[in-house]
Amino acid sequence: MLNRIISYIYLSFIAISSAFLFLIALLIWIISVFFDKRLFILHFYSCFWASLYIWLMPAWSVTIRGKNNIKKKTYVVVSNHQSLLDILVAFRIFFHFKWVSKEEIFKIPFIGWNMRLNRYISLVRGDRNSIIKMFDDCNKAIKKGSSVYIFPEGTRSRTRELKQFKNGAFHLAQENKIPILPVAISGTREALPKYSLNFHGKHPIIAEVLPEIPYENFADLSIEDFANMVRNIISKNVNKNYQELENNGHF
Repeated sequence: MLNRIISYIYLSFIAISSAFLFLIALLIWIISVFFDKRLFILHFYSCFWASLYIWLMPAWSVTIRGKNNIKKKTYVVVSNHQSLLDILVAFRIFFHFKWVSKEEIFKIPFIGWNMRLNRYISLVRGDRNSIIKMFDDCNKAIKKGSSVYIFPEGTRSRTRELKQFKNGAFHLAQENKIPILPVAISGTREALPKYSLNFHGKHPIIAEVLPEIPYENFADLSIEDFANMVRNIISKNVNKNYQELENNGHF
């Protein structure tokens, strides 16, 4: 019962605060849109907005590692996906990118509207025309110097085992001849499991930015081999970080 009460209070705070925070986002957009063509300022405000919801939940202790692996480059960023919390955790890294996200998220009042202000990229799963438009929007963002962030599993996994990676992110990297930046996220599944919005107690979370994979390392690989290579790299680090959390008595 206590966990449900905490969850209700927390979700109510998100719903109420998002209206106020969206008004600030709208003001930032109005002021900056004419000189900040990549919406760099608005995105970093969105990183703060998302981080606020983690900072105000002391039960979620997020450790960010490997930020020194982020260079002044344009990337296709890929990570595993276990929980809705992965989105907030990725924002906590505080670097510039455009999300690729399912269309339903863009319809959420205030939060989804802010995603549209940021020109994040929507996708309707299974819709061929939407997939074509998504690739076109990603290519445009990359050519303007913005990284794109994709969950190549396509949906949240229910276990620590990564689903097979879809090919889209890896097509983008090969087509644009830009590096892949892998991110390994551990601990979010336990903090907020799939299909649950209940509070689940204290859980540490680790997000590790791994070294980039330069174009030269995958230029001659098939898309399938390339996707499997990146999946194995992320999976190895997810398991490593889970092992560390378990050794420290967190699970």
